[in-house]
Amino acid sequence: MNTSDTVEKCMRHITPHVESTETKITVVGIGAVGMGAVSALLTQEISKNIVLLDMDGRKVAGEVLDLQHATPFLSNSQVSGGTDYSLSRNSKICVVTAGVRQQEGESRLNLVQRNVEVFKKIIPPLAENSPNCILVIVSNPCDILTYVAWKLSGFPQERVFGSGCDLDSARFRVLLAQKFGIAANSVHGNIIGEHGDSSVAVWSGVNIAGLFIKDIHPQMGLDNDPEKFIDVHKAVVQGAYDVIKLKGYTSWAIGYAIAHICRDILDNVYAIHMLSVNVKGFYDIKDDVFLSLPTVLASRGIHEIILLTLSEEEVKKIQESAKILWDVQKDIVF
Repeated sequence: MNTSDTVEKCMRHITPHVESTETKITVVGIGAVGMGAVSALLTQEISKNIVLLDMDGRKVAGEVLDLQHATPFLSNSQVSGGTDYSLSRNSKICVVTAGVRQQEGESRLNLVQRNVEVFKKIIPPLAENSPNCILVIVSNPCDILTYVAWKLSGFPQERVFGSGCDLDSARFRVLLAQKFGIAANSVHGNIIGEHGDSSVAVWSGVNIAGLFIKDIHPQMGLDNDPEKFIDVHKAVVQGAYDVIKLKGYTSWAIGYAIAHICRDILDNVYAIHMLSVNVKGFYDIKDDVFLSLPTVLASRGIHEIILLTLSEEEVKKIQESAKILWDVQKDIVF
């Protein structure tokens, strides 16, 4: 007696099997960041259908098999994957973490151009198989590669954005919370601009229970601040470098950040994230540059972008951020 005979004796099929795609998420790139995201998505029960894609067929097969063995502990979520982009068909969200790393002595533009070549193999097949999906770009340099993904996909701006400064803002809140001795989710403060060295700390918006710290400590964030709050922002910028120096890569924090973004899309809760979006027309920026601003997320992607009231110095810094990125971005060859 073969297995099919046994199955037929055990149950009677009434309707054909239908793949559930309402929460289907494809993760491209199964390095530390990609698998950190997959772990968070599964353990928090954000998606019941996760697809892993990677050019390393052997490794992705191993990760899929390992995760499938864990599904009894994960509400029986469906996990599949491989190298074939048709597996991503009808995804609600496609998260891209794949990319090449900067080599010693390599210019930023050369790194970007090499990643453009990688994205040419990733973005078009994702867009073809899931023409209505939302693209979340995590690969670095995040802001420029979000622009690249937008251009290659042909998607409207509301359906292409980067994880941007969402994690930077979380680090900011953690460090501020440690300084004040309270819980991180009780401190409010944002990092905007580039996901990188030219990011901008919005000191004017840092508050605890509606108490704006700048009102009682005007020197906050300035070079002449005796309490050295500026060191908090420096630590935010340095944060990823510190983690990489200690363990070789980042994974958990960015994984949870990605999962948080995906959950708020799927749940359609209109939550605010610091995401890398097209800022042309904001703060007198005239180019198609992607930088992080407070972004309202819903089931169709970007719903609104919050118009922050920034100080003159903060506006100047975000404009400088845009110029730094455009100087690299303008020479990209598609």
